[in-house]
Amino acid sequence: MDEKKVRAHVIISGRVQGVFFRMNTVRAAERIGVTGWVRNKRDGTVEALFEGKEDQVNAVLVWCRAGDPPARVSDLQVDWKPHTGEFNNFSVTY
Repeated sequence: MDEKKVRAHVIISGRVQGVFFRMNTVRAAERIGVTGWVRNKRDGTVEALFEGKEDQVNAVLVWCRAGDPPARVSDLQVDWKPHTGEFNNFSVTY
């Protein structure tokens, strides 16, 4: 039986810019096995789009809520969308 695949559009708030949050998100996403992208926004938040098996996307969201020091996540907003399969990897975008 195939696992359900999902897509999560995420906005991460807190101390998440200037602390290698994007690069650490790439590493976490690659380790967990999800595809998509991550980028800084002008308002100081980080935006990401994750696709993959539901348990893998949930695992990367758990990582995003904690981040790696010195990042401090104060809020994580998730908007669930239909899986599209449009990505082959996970990368930083601008």
